Parts: sequence; structure tokens; C-alpha cells
Amino acid sequence: MGSFSIWHWLIVLLIVVMVFGTKKLKNMGSDLGGAVKGFKDGMRDGGAAADDKTAGQVANATAADKNTIDVEAKSKS
Repeated sequence: MGSFSIWHWLIVLLIVVMVFGTKKLKNMGSDLGGAVKGFKDGMRDGGAAADDKTAGQVANATAADKNTIDVEAKSKS
């Protein structure tokens, strides 16, 4: 009852290719790669922007009145 052998994985791969087709699998692979690249770029850019934003929020928080209450605006249904 160990892991699947190479033959099990080849059969699964063959079934997946038969169901989806090679063109659709290629498109899904490139879409997934683009999404991962976009996520990495966003994390890199977001980290630098978050540091700048945090510094600005600290300066604004010290200058703000302590009795101010933040209220969320209700969205229209």
C-alpha cells in the first residue's frame, strides 16, 4: 500500500490528456504560469508599497484626534 507506481501515473496522465486535449492543457499551463508570475510581481511591488503606506499611516495616526471613530460606509444593495 505504498505510493502509486509509474504505470498508475502514466494511465492517469493518458486519461487527462484524452479528456482535456493537449491544446487546452497547454493553455491552462501557460495561464497558470502567468498567474504565478503576476503573483510574484505583486508581492514584490506590494511589499515596497506597504512599507511606504505604513510609514504614512503612522504619521497620520499620531496627528489624528484620538476621539475619531472610523465607520464603514454601507454599500447600496
